[in-house]
Amino acid sequence: MGHLLDDKTILVTGGTGSFGHCFTSYVLDHYHPKKIIIYSRDEFKQFNMQQEYAHYEGNHLRFFIGDVRDAARLERAMEGVDYVVHAAALKQVPACEYNPSEAIKTNIHGAQNVIDAALNTGVKRVVALSTDKAVNPVNLYGGTKLVSDKLFIAANAYAGAKDINFSIVRYGNVAGSRGSIIPVFQAALERGDAELTITDKRMTRFWISLPQGVELVLKALAEAKGGETFISKIPSFRIPDLAEAMAPGHATREIGIRPGEKLDEIMVTPEDAPNTWEYENHFVIYPQVTFNEWQTPAPGGKRVPEGFSYDSGNNTEWLSVEDIRERLKTDLHS
Repeated sequence: MGHLLDDKTILVTGGTGSFGHCFTSYVLDHYHPKKIIIYSRDEFKQFNMQQEYAHYEGNHLRFFIGDVRDAARLERAMEGVDYVVHAAALKQVPACEYNPSEAIKTNIHGAQNVIDAALNTGVKRVVALSTDKAVNPVNLYGGTKLVSDKLFIAANAYAGAKDINFSIVRYGNVAGSRGSIIPVFQAALERGDAELTITDKRMTRFWISLPQGVELVLKALAEAKGGETFISKIPSFRIPDLAEAMAPGHATREIGIRPGEKLDEIMVTPEDAPNTWEYENHFVIYPQVTFNEWQTPAPGGKRVPEGFSYDSGNNTEWLSVEDIRERLKTDLHS
């Protein structure tokens, strides 16, 4: 993607998280940005991140304490910003269930604040991170992210003559990230647990690494015209195979599916199919409403067939136990 971020100012909300660290490293290694602004609430995480990136040449990083709930602070932070990547969210499913009003303030009201600030300050591109849980949601976290996705898509209607567009990237739990199954298994093995607990042995998940997530965001920044949802083509794996890859021969115990949990991750539903196009390495769900004259499917793709869906259970690409073992060595340390 050439010089996409060269001499650009990029703001990342929630930038001290796993995605923000990987995005910052990737951009500093591959581009020559004018500035990367890390916008987040936790001063200690910001301090640690400053130390982590102190060895990079040039002074490209800026750290802004702020909450996406604070519209005025967001607007001040976005002055002179070219691109915004919105990664801030309350993501823990149980925490959102027990604190619904807090999830709404951050994930929905915060999304609208990001949109308004971008429209008011001359930002050119906004990419919001979504989740598989926003598709046919069965928990509050998924519900708030569904609303957030709808807000970012509809924001294109307010662009008017401004050179700005809003798009979405969607993927599930990143391999090894906080809240994913891999650290849970690792902790159990370190404790010496006799069994690894699996909620349901039929369960499948997608495998995506953090760098793949970053590359999908960069694709959206480069190619979006307004309102698209970008989804990577990635392999699936079965949870029992992950357990076997991490601890060969270790006993497992099925404990039953948890509230708000699905057997398979779904990214594209049959209802999305009429607006979904398939490309070599990804899918794009185009918006049902036309926001501008440039809004046509990118070349090189084809419309998916009627009734098509894309979930981790009906995927055509699967990881074997050995494949998973290799990826545990590479993707978790990338």
